[in-house]
Amino acid sequence: MLFRNRFLLLLALAALLAFLSLSLQFFHLIPVSAAKNGVSSKSRKRIMPDPVTEPPGTDPVYEALLYCNIPSVAERSMEGHAPHHFKLVSVHVFIRHGDRYPLYVIPKTKRPEIDCTLVANRKPYHPKLETFISHMSKGSGASFESPLHTLPLYPNHPLCEMGELTQTGVVQHLQNGQLLRDIYLKKHKLLPSDWSTDQLYLETTGKSRTLQSGLALLYGFLPDFDWKKIYFRHQPSALFCSGNCYCPVRNQYLEKEQRRQYLLRLKNSQLERAYEEMAKIVDVPTKQLRAANPIDSMLCHFCHNVSFPCTRNGCIDMEHFKVIKTHQIEDERERREKKLYLGYALLGAHPILNQTISRMQRAAEGRKEEIFALYSAHDVTLSPVLSALGLTEARFPRFAARLIFELWQDREKPSEHSVRILYNGVDVTFHTSFCQDHHKRSPKPMCPLENLVRFIKRGMFVALGGSSTNYFDACHREGF
Repeated sequence: MLFRNRFLLLLALAALLAFLSLSLQFFHLIPVSAAKNGVSSKSRKRIMPDPVTEPPGTDPVYEALLYCNIPSVAERSMEGHAPHHFKLVSVHVFIRHGDRYPLYVIPKTKRPEIDCTLVANRKPYHPKLETFISHMSKGSGASFESPLHTLPLYPNHPLCEMGELTQTGVVQHLQNGQLLRDIYLKKHKLLPSDWSTDQLYLETTGKSRTLQSGLALLYGFLPDFDWKKIYFRHQPSALFCSGNCYCPVRNQYLEKEQRRQYLLRLKNSQLERAYEEMAKIVDVPTKQLRAANPIDSMLCHFCHNVSFPCTRNGCIDMEHFKVIKTHQIEDERERREKKLYLGYALLGAHPILNQTISRMQRAAEGRKEEIFALYSAHDVTLSPVLSALGLTEARFPRFAARLIFELWQDREKPSEHSVRILYNGVDVTFHTSFCQDHHKRSPKPMCPLENLVRFIKRGMFVALGGSSTNYFDACHREGF
């Protein structure tokens, strides 16, 4: 009798647990793995908001934390994922520099006290940080294109200078480099152990934070960091447009986009009140405070867990921060809808994308030069590229963001080459405008290289409208 009662009790508990599990799945309180078109949900991560893990509405604090990209445990990534019969041929990496000190100061307030020296036993920590410091201190003989040779190779000021890379920024890119090394070198053997200078293409703007970010990533990535093999080229333009920077129509798109931003700000009475309150606290005219772009400094306080500044008139607080950050999110949303920025992005990103497919095509022909390319850049570099590719839902580039183009060869059909595009470790290939429908027609988990080439050679100009068929004509067309 006792055994029978225990059995019934266990049976009742099992039924209750099953009911609770189904209820939680129904109300989306626990994730459910579902398949669509025969593809597991785990095989293609989304850049769209995930209702299971993300706030249901706009959460400025959550978005700010993502932007900070505070180093933590190693992240999961989808780089290097391909069927076994595909061979990795080349990799092209675009990065935003790591965490930096502000570019602007809030008027009449004390600068945030952030230490930009590198200390191996201070958080955030990375196992390679100590040897990185040692290597950088011995790199005075490095050969870089002028004027890069005049820049410091690592941050080293007890109180950060404006725009200087922080220890957090260095660790972010040591982590990026380590992650890419594990995937591209250890797993896919992209570079031989005796790699040479001509197998790398390295380019950076003339800011210390981009050069140092690139060096940190390379130090985490390369199996043998040899100064004699490291050569960075200097890129004067944040758009990486090289000799194709003059583009009047692109500038006109930018002017229209800036006008849109201005009109949106005028309509936001809550934002204006926040600026007025902050201006009273620091005792300056509202116009002067707004011109100082206070969110830049406030993000530094937020990312480094430093209190917002105070004066005898009061303190700038989290509510002010939330209002400004919320407006930024709304601005990004309207930017996607109005599409003025898209015109700027298509023309702004074309030169660097054109260079990228040229390198891919050479690699597809069997050339072994420049099979790993690294562009160490800024948010204003990555943002137009993301928009031009059609990744409209991608978040604004966080500190140490990475955008990667992978070129693969099908060993079963060696003449066929495919590409994968990944943003911060997420496979976004089938979110791009030139390949979003391809997986519906093909079982292959990649996009044909021809799709990307055709888009850059012709599709980008079609997207602009008009009759232009090349970059020069699109940049100089009349009647825009």
